[in-house]
Amino acid sequence: MSSQIENLSAALSVALEPTLGAVAISELRRLSGGASRETWSFDATQADGSLRELVLRRDPPTRPGWPGTMGTEARCLRASAQAGLAVPQVLLDSDSPDLFGSAGIVMQRIEGETLARRILRDEKFQDARSALAADCGTFLAGLHAIDPQVVAPLQSADPLKQIRLTLDALDMPSPTFEFAIRWLESNRPQTLSTAIVHGDFRLGNFILGEEGLRAVLDWELVHLGDPREDLGWLCVKAWRFGAAEPVGGFGTREDLLAAYQAAGGAPVSLAELHWWEVFGTLRWGAICMTQTHAHLSGLLRSVELAAIGRRVCETEWDLLLLLEPGATTEALSKSASQQSQPSPTQAPIEGLHGRPTAEELLQAVREFLTEQVMPSTEGNLSFFARVASNVIAMVERELVLGPQQDQQRATSLREFAVGSERELAASIRSGGFSENRVALLELLADGVLSSLRVARPTYLDPPS
Repeated sequence: MSSQIENLSAALSVALEPTLGAVAISELRRLSGGASRETWSFDATQADGSLRELVLRRDPPTRPGWPGTMGTEARCLRASAQAGLAVPQVLLDSDSPDLFGSAGIVMQRIEGETLARRILRDEKFQDARSALAADCGTFLAGLHAIDPQVVAPLQSADPLKQIRLTLDALDMPSPTFEFAIRWLESNRPQTLSTAIVHGDFRLGNFILGEEGLRAVLDWELVHLGDPREDLGWLCVKAWRFGAAEPVGGFGTREDLLAAYQAAGGAPVSLAELHWWEVFGTLRWGAICMTQTHAHLSGLLRSVELAAIGRRVCETEWDLLLLLEPGATTEALSKSASQQSQPSPTQAPIEGLHGRPTAEELLQAVREFLTEQVMPSTEGNLSFFARVASNVIAMVERELVLGPQQDQQRATSLREFAVGSERELAASIRSGGFSENRVALLELLADGVLSSLRVARPTYLDPPS
């Protein structure tokens, strides 16, 4: 047993004694997943022989979270359980590092499936999927009905203002994000009453059984806000995981809203839901930027976080699909006609560095990762090898497509009298191109599409 396992087992035994009496800790192991928190599964055997199946969620000891957030999460879980919602029972929580080495929560372990792709595709979850949109609407209505004072204090802020502050701080300008913010500012619906907002209500944070929803997890982003934020976040395309249905890949917007209202939630129109879906898509793009900034700044070096930066173009494309689907259709049609033109096969250029070329070296490394590393490893190492392989494939595509794309983009930008994406974003933010909307949309869609061709061309495939 490693020293980390030994130390954490001893700490858990001491921490749980006031609640469960003397316990023996066994089967302690760290679960995969979770970008900001560690999740540990373990069993606690009590003096009478009874077994408690538990989970510890804690901040990484070297990267403590915002003070007080663990206690806030625990209060919300307890209030939700009191309201009869499907959440794990909390046994113990602490915002101090004294108990678990960092702030943490010990809660009931609930068996079931959390992997989104299995939930969306496995036949055994067919019945659960068919009812899941209604289950989600019912759950959210129950959550939003809880008096926020029960779990006070909770953070509250204007969500659109927060997005603007985040993007300005990151200094990674996106013309499409500026276009989306202008639309959001101009079309903002009237604010509803403030409610407890889960903040990350989606597949990946649900535990499902064959009968349906068993628990909602990961409350670390809980806050006060407009209840429609949770509904819109569930509809963001990123959380459909390649499936076609607009609500989490498993249901319709109409079913979600009908169940929400039937369970006591306020009436929400499709237009209001659309605004919050656009906002959620923009928010996910800002999160991608934030995560890759952690890598670029040196705060947390990670090939996964580096790769996430190239996912920003996915959210840009999703925003254009939501706001101006005609522009994306036109850009795809134009791109397809250009790609259909035959191009001569060129032999590798034998320059100063000879063979293998940079592209051929990358291909060799990618083959090593996919054919040797990934099959012989499992868990996090296999996952990161797959991420690294995808990054290398991306760089290969940029070596082939990038020079021509850059040249074409520079020409397109000059036609708008701007010299860079940064200048274009600044001009859109200041209200420019209002009289040339069609041409601007074509410029935005063409640029995002070029980025997708390099970053992840399969993102343009029809959903399954």
